[in-house]
Amino acid sequence: MQFIKKIFVFPRIIYFFIPIIIITFLFIILHTNAVEISSIEFIGEATLPKGLIFQKTEVGGLSGITYNVKNNLYYAVSDDRGQKANARFYTLKIDLSKGSLQKDGIIPVSVPTLLNENSQTFSPSESDTEGIALTNKATVFISSEGDAVKLINPFIKEFSLSSGREIATLPIPNKFLPDKTSQQGIRNNLAFESLTITPDKKHLFTATENALIQDGAAAKPNIGSPCRILQYNLLNNQPEKEFLYQTEPVAPFLNLIGKFASGLPDLLALDNQGHFLSLERSFTGLGFAVSLFQVSLEGADDIHTIDSLLAVDAKNIKPVQKKLLLDLRKLDVLLDNIEGLTLGPKLPNEQQSLILISDNNFNSLQRTQILAFQIKIENTLIRFLRRLLPNFNN
Repeated sequence: MQFIKKIFVFPRIIYFFIPIIIITFLFIILHTNAVEISSIEFIGEATLPKGLIFQKTEVGGLSGITYNVKNNLYYAVSDDRGQKANARFYTLKIDLSKGSLQKDGIIPVSVPTLLNENSQTFSPSESDTEGIALTNKATVFISSEGDAVKLINPFIKEFSLSSGREIATLPIPNKFLPDKTSQQGIRNNLAFESLTITPDKKHLFTATENALIQDGAAAKPNIGSPCRILQYNLLNNQPEKEFLYQTEPVAPFLNLIGKFASGLPDLLALDNQGHFLSLERSFTGLGFAVSLFQVSLEGADDIHTIDSLLAVDAKNIKPVQKKLLLDLRKLDVLLDNIEGLTLGPKLPNEQQSLILISDNNFNSLQRTQILAFQIKIENTLIRFLRRLLPNFNN
């Protein structure tokens, strides 16, 4: 009889723990808030007029973009090295109110000039501003590629939105700095193109567009390049981790002029757990190849203590995980030199918008092109329910 009672007591214990297990599981899922993009849809293209002059500056070289949800404005940084005007970024309005981007949907609003810590404009060639990311303090971080040939170091600086004045400078690890021997550091024009900040504003990420000199070769036809993602802690403004990002090999197409370039021009943090969108762009000889990837740092090795990948067995290093989201060559769009991306506002159907922007290099044969997409972002709980219940989306 006692044995029978024990049999009936055992299930009651299970029933007691099942709710605890479920609640704990849901708490972990909701707490991590990790996200993934499950779909992407093209919703329009717009271009700015060639040679557009706005507030006495030529609009062009727009290499990075970020979005301010509070005032529905975008900030796009120009990579003009002081040849056309002083270092600057542009404030833009991009109209997605109808759920798509119309051909005339881009309006320039203002042109803040960037000032150094002494409230002076940057000297010509002193900066090559490429990436931009918004903080929650009415400031933006902006990255510069520097100039490896002239031994001008890259930088990541914080600027006031209201005055354009420099507020802070992040330290750059020595391995990224060019030296007189040309044996280490960034390659010219292949440095800190990308810049992004996590939603909780605690971490900033940038990446080299191609390999550091001591890490491997620059991208070539049918050969990718090992880039480094650099992570900063914005609580103390210090670099803390680095990760290996391998760009995809790209085949040239009718490359009669013999020019080829390929790399990682931008990253976009999707959550606080190391999930990103990455943008890879290549000039293939006849037009551009542009791809979007979903990226995860999960399981990737921290390589910040490794000064040279060529000095170790890089095969033992776990790179970041990548999954192709979209090859933009499949769109019915003539692609230009796409270099920047940012999340925009929620669309009228409550789906998330994504904006891509091109750098026209102030070239009369190129365009400042803006592409808009609708993306569906799912957190861990939604993905779990969708996989558990096949008809959940219905």
